[in-house]
Amino acid sequence: MLNIYQLLILNSHNNITDIKWPCLRFNPGFFLANFIHAIKKFDIMSKSINRRKFFTDTSLSAAGILLGSTLTGAASEREPDASSFDVMKEVMRYRKIDAHCHPDTDLGKQLDMADRLGIRWLQISMPVTNFSGTDPEGPEQVRANNNIVIKAMKEYPDRFVGFFTLNPAYPGESLEEMKRCVDQGMAGYKGYTQVKVNDPLYYPIIEKLIDLKMIVFMHGFCQLGMAGYRMKYDIGRFPHTTIPEDMAEAAKRYPEAMFHFAHIAGGGDWEYECKTFRDYPNIYVDTGGSNNEENIIDFAIRYLGEDRILFGTDECYHHGVGKILASNATEAQKKKIFFDNYNNLLRKGGHHVA
Repeated sequence: MLNIYQLLILNSHNNITDIKWPCLRFNPGFFLANFIHAIKKFDIMSKSINRRKFFTDTSLSAAGILLGSTLTGAASEREPDASSFDVMKEVMRYRKIDAHCHPDTDLGKQLDMADRLGIRWLQISMPVTNFSGTDPEGPEQVRANNNIVIKAMKEYPDRFVGFFTLNPAYPGESLEEMKRCVDQGMAGYKGYTQVKVNDPLYYPIIEKLIDLKMIVFMHGFCQLGMAGYRMKYDIGRFPHTTIPEDMAEAAKRYPEAMFHFAHIAGGGDWEYECKTFRDYPNIYVDTGGSNNEENIIDFAIRYLGEDRILFGTDECYHHGVGKILASNATEAQKKKIFFDNYNNLLRKGGHHVA
């Protein structure tokens, strides 16, 4: 669901219907019900609510996008000073590098979206996903995917930071492909669900990435629990997906490596993820994903500290910016999350953007 901050960001764009929103794939009836609930909640709280509380606590559905101007007007009637708040001025105040993106089929439109939200640089990768279970995921497909990223880097060298992907099930080919991609100027690694990051097949890859001072970025997931019990794995997902315990084990084995666990707002148990990673200072998380629980950023700061959180969207751009602005993070913390933390990691390998 979208919080009010994210809705106002959307409503501030002139051609909102022309933009591709990959994360808005929800049941309209469900979101309309949430939208009505949010309006009722606002009516109940009435004049006692302040703008900050309204932005932070209220969640809206994608259906609310269609009613954005009406909602903004309603808020103005109840609290006149809210109408003077320039949300896009707030958005554009922060320098940003997106630590979790993938190349779109239309790179120009993707960068247009980024420009609207002040995202100057985007880290992109294209892992071999094989969602069907029957798609090719051998060395040839890995190379083809990396070539797409290399092409985007060359077309927009001042905007995209390219990460390569591998399939560690092919050890020799993986090291050869890594060398090829590094020679092409790629800056780090993104792994998917072919092999868990703590599997011995990953050891030579991680060791080479340590030598190169590059990030070990992994797609990850953490199944939500039920009745007080957290299932260790959802049988409906790929069995070799990296879960928090896997990354913690790898981080313990390689304390000098830089590990990046993807999209804590991607629908998994982000509280468990942050708690698991608390005592592993070489594990970083990005804020990507379309989930917008109110406390997610504040919780991550509490358990991981302000230096281990990376602004990321996973192409849910308005979600990514809005959840950080709506958090209780200080000005200095927001600057670190939006830009400094990730740029400092890239700097270790000489791939910093500023």
